[in-house]
Amino acid sequence: MTKQSLRDMKKEETWHVLARTSYALAIEKGLDGFTIEDAVQRARYSRRTFANHFSCKEEAVAMAVLSLSSGRSDVLREVEVPAGMAPLEALEQWSRMQFTAELLRNLRQLLRMAREYPTLEPYVLIVLQRLQKAAQEELDRNYAGHYPPGYTHILAGAVFGAVLSILEGENVRIPGEEQAGEPGEATFDEFLRTTFDYLKNGF
Repeated sequence: MTKQSLRDMKKEETWHVLARTSYALAIEKGLDGFTIEDAVQRARYSRRTFANHFSCKEEAVAMAVLSLSSGRSDVLREVEVPAGMAPLEALEQWSRMQFTAELLRNLRQLLRMAREYPTLEPYVLIVLQRLQKAAQEELDRNYAGHYPPGYTHILAGAVFGAVLSILEGENVRIPGEEQAGEPGEATFDEFLRTTFDYLKNGF
């Protein structure tokens, strides 16, 4: 392993520690209940180190969702696509692997927090955009040159619009949540299946 690789690993580790520490403080005290100084003291880093990774505590809190769910800041997980599989089917497979129960719970918690603290909203959008970009890159990796320009962007955007409605609504039960007994309540798996059925068959 090269010296540069070791440096990159250390940088990645620091990113995770600062993000997760900021998220933990936000859960404990609320976004207005702690400062960057509180975060760096608990994480045992300097403010300068924090500034090398995040522009503000809101960004650190939001990015922690990616850290907590994947252990990676790039969040991209590759799916081996069998020959002949349609892009929509590949995206469904990728979505089922990517949207773990942990990621869904953390995203829903982040959206609830953003409703209470509007300064968090732009950074929540960045998190969702990074996830959507990861899905699009996965499609491009497997289907580059086979479809018109913009196709993968539109397809990934349609799926992420549906996922956002899951996170914002309370009538979709994510794994690990107790059944609320609400009329029309569905599990995440059921909702995802319905979403892709609509996309495959038309609305």
